[in-house]
Amino acid sequence: MALTIPDIKRIAHLARIEINDSEADKTLNKLTGILALIEEMQAVDTTGISPMSHSQDVVQRLREDVVTASNQRDAFQRNAPAVDRGLYLVPKVIE
Repeated sequence: MALTIPDIKRIAHLARIEINDSEADKTLNKLTGILALIEEMQAVDTTGISPMSHSQDVVQRLREDVVTASNQRDAFQRNAPAVDRGLYLVPKVIE
């Protein structure tokens, strides 16, 4: 896919980015290099290679899913200025 300066300026306009001619030229060179690299990577034959999520064969260590803290809701609500049926009451701030 070949890009042109008008393509770069249109993309910049859509992204609401102000770009001058020299910046557009630099951006065109960078994007052309990126697209060439993508084409080169797509040309590699990957048949028989399974997808992987990591370059090394690692497994994440997981801990047991157990409750470590006790329910202290009643203790916390005793310190609250106003509580009604287990809910904290706060003053109305928006009319």
